Amino acid sequence: MSVAGVDTHAHIFHAGMPLSPDAWHRPAGEAPIELYLDNLRAAGIDRAVLAAASLFEDNNDYALTATATHPNLRTTVIVDPATDDYALREMASAGAVGVRLQWRSTPSPPDLADPVWQRFLRRLANGGWHVQLHDRGDRLPAAIAAIERSGVPLVIDHFGRPDVALGVNCTGFQAVLGAVERGRCWVKLSADFRIGSDALVRQLTDALLRHAGTDRLFWGSDWPFVAFEAGMTYGRAISRFETLVPNPAVRDAIHRTAGRFYFGDQ
Repeated sequence: MSVAGVDTHAHIFHAGMPLSPDAWHRPAGEAPIELYLDNLRAAGIDRAVLAAASLFEDNNDYALTATATHPNLRTTVIVDPATDDYALREMASAGAVGVRLQWRSTPSPPDLADPVWQRFLRRLANGGWHVQLHDRGDRLPAAIAAIERSGVPLVIDHFGRPDVALGVNCTGFQAVLGAVERGRCWVKLSADFRIGSDALVRQLTDALLRHAGTDRLFWGSDWPFVAFEAGMTYGRAISRFETLVPNPAVRDAIHRTAGRFYFGDQ
């Protein structure tokens, strides 16, 4: 890569981490930090951002140990909105930069307009954190509106996960485009293999590039490709990104955006 690459979406876990009672999937094996770092080195990617895995609820210790040990890593965490500022500062000192709301498999997610959540989101904003949101496309408009009211920066996972039948016309995806244009929202070109057809992924990518340019987009591998382990490798994830965004200068600009957002690059 011609600039420092940043993978903004990967998960790490080991066999000793207890699964959530309502975990949507049981991983085929471990995803240790050492193996992930090997993949980064082999691909020539310099830095990465870990995404908190809801399969393990709020067990953030393994990711925080990794980011505290490796200065080229950052992570998001899953926490209760009652978490106090001291605990958040301790996590930030270890490399946490945001809170992940992984609600796609949650039948009835919390109401982010509730005062308890609004106070929590404002505390995150005051602390320089962001919110990372992964939910169904049809539920995104209300969540985006509530997050925007709090003033905290928002990062949307996996293209916004629109309804496959509606594609770019999905109300959730249109809400994502609107949020991007208002200037406090970023979107990950990540886990394209989860979205649907390659044609749909191409349409979503083109729409995001038109509306967001490279200043509001990140790339993420989604390693270790949970539930898709048999068909994906790290090299294939990079190749798919290169196919979606064939212009190397555009890919470089997306990596630079991630460097600024997550690592404070100038």
